[in-house]
Amino acid sequence: MSEKNKEMTFEQAISSLEELVKQLESGELSLEEAMSQYEQGVKLASYCTKKLNEAKLKIEELKQPNDEAGV
Repeated sequence: MSEKNKEMTFEQAISSLEELVKQLESGELSLEEAMSQYEQGVKLASYCTKKLNEAKLKIEELKQPNDEAGV
């Protein structure tokens, strides 16, 4: 993942992914352009999955009793 994508929010990545899908579905891209867009889409999808997994882990941590804080 490039530095640019590391700075993206989840929402920005999803929006970019949706735009890539529209471009690919249009059928107006050359094979080379389509392959490049597909590759970028795979990277964005991976980034989104990573962010969702991080959020899931954080939620699970927050649901656990916090013995150290006396909660």
